[in-house]
Amino acid sequence: MKVEILSYTPNGDKLIAAAAKLCYSTAEIDTVMDGLTPEKTENFLDMLVSLGHESPFEHMSITFGIEGVSRAVLAQITRHRIASFSVQSQRYVNKEEFTYIIPPAILNNPEALDEFTKAMEEDRTHYIKLAQILTADHKAKFISEGMDEKTADKAAQKAAFENARSVLPNACDTKIIMTMNVRSLYNFFALRCCNRAQWEIRTLAIEMLKLCRGIYPKLFAKAGPPCIAGPCHEGNMTCGKIKEVRESFSSLNII
Repeated sequence: MKVEILSYTPNGDKLIAAAAKLCYSTAEIDTVMDGLTPEKTENFLDMLVSLGHESPFEHMSITFGIEGVSRAVLAQITRHRIASFSVQSQRYVNKEEFTYIIPPAILNNPEALDEFTKAMEEDRTHYIKLAQILTADHKAKFISEGMDEKTADKAAQKAAFENARSVLPNACDTKIIMTMNVRSLYNFFALRCCNRAQWEIRTLAIEMLKLCRGIYPKLFAKAGPPCIAGPCHEGNMTCGKIKEVRESFSSLNII
């Protein structure tokens, strides 16, 4: 898994503080950023958190580049609707050499790993064979319709990938560029950093949180699963490790 920040709103904490200042004072647009020292900016952020006033946090966004994750993660992460996604297309990209993400429970079990690897390679074989069959079929059709051979071959391959991809596994790798505002990131981290989250998206969320704390430590100091600042929300399904979770997130030595 590789995660990096591609871009983010500069002076984002000050921008959020300015939005809050506009809400609670007679400040004018032309001067709303004036006088926002680091101390005053921090005070505004603390006030917003204490009041539960989250809309100002939507004015700042962060764009992440993500690769080495599975299509299973893609299915989960796109449920977070207040975000923008660009994803490597299996319609247009040849996935003959796809890599696959192995769950730790399988990786640590030799028998399961052998079975899993065989299944992945079998999927690859079927994908390649389907792509060959469909490419030949589409190419013949396009040429019969008057398309030149070179153009027909290129168009046929794309048409073949669109249908051959149906045999690709959930474990197949993908790449994502994702943008979220800070408010959405708080929600994302609350849900996906929890010990009960699926292992891969939890790993991704923790890596994202580390990066966020690196650029805006104050904004993301309390981001993470709800239990780091209050009670566990999982009821009878709690992991029972609140103390360990709080210690790990406070030090960024995430378990």
